[in-house]
Amino acid sequence: MESGAGKHWTEEEVKALLSVWSEKNIRKQLHGTLRNKGIFIYIAKRLQELGVCRDWKQCRAKYKNLKYEYRTVKYAHNSGDVTKTMKFFHDLDAILRYEPVTQLAAEENGRCSATETQLNTSPTAESTQVLAGVKAPA
Repeated sequence: MESGAGKHWTEEEVKALLSVWSEKNIRKQLHGTLRNKGIFIYIAKRLQELGVCRDWKQCRAKYKNLKYEYRTVKYAHNSGDVTKTMKFFHDLDAILRYEPVTQLAAEENGRCSATETQLNTSPTAESTQVLAGVKAPA
């Protein structure tokens, strides 16, 4: 597959990116890492093994675009608009569903602090008390 800068990603290329992205160690490294050039260099090398010739910048740009589009569609669905859709939504949902999301938790002094929680999980009574700054009874 011959692909260069400025070329659109083919369906096969996106599927290859999603297959590499779906690996647990890749997802783990991508989450919360701000300086992720090394991860995308690795992803580009893995894609090259799969016959996809993209550099790390193209991989990172496609990753960011797919993630943005996924979140836009997910937000629309959560708001009741099921008309918005995207081609690889279900694949991305499987990859991003359990990605931790930063949420604000109120502290006793009225300020808020950032905490990480998992999407689609319900907090236990103990974790709710810890998030609220109250220690669970021993």
